[in-house]
Amino acid sequence: MFDVALKSAGAQVVLATSSDGNHPPENIIDGDQETFWASTGLFPQEFIVTFSSMMSIQRIEIACFNVKKLSFQTSKENEPLNFEDLLDKEFDATDNTLQQEEFPLNNKRANHLRVIIESGYDHFVSVHRLSINGNAIHG
Repeated sequence: MFDVALKSAGAQVVLATSSDGNHPPENIIDGDQETFWASTGLFPQEFIVTFSSMMSIQRIEIACFNVKKLSFQTSKENEPLNFEDLLDKEFDATDNTLQQEEFPLNNKRANHLRVIIESGYDHFVSVHRLSINGNAIHG
């Protein structure tokens, strides 16, 4: 198993609903929790990560700030289309600390992962790291 959502593993952020030049969406998958993607206000916000190939996902980990509710969806298509609901999570508010959550999965297959931030505790939220432990599916 390895982090299939890292840019260095071939993953890409192919869509983000907002972008700040100082905190671009690519920061989500750079492996550095000190960098982050910041939304530019309004909800929902979303981003889509495309993997280098079909992956079998065992666990998703996310580190974010000011997120109230988010949803994960997956797609097995070649293009990021026809997403299926995977899970929803409501976060507790935290005072100046990152919200860090881990979601075990049972070998969920996906070419793409969509993360939808439905609401936040403030107008702006940030995602510091998305880590997805999995393996490439061959054949």
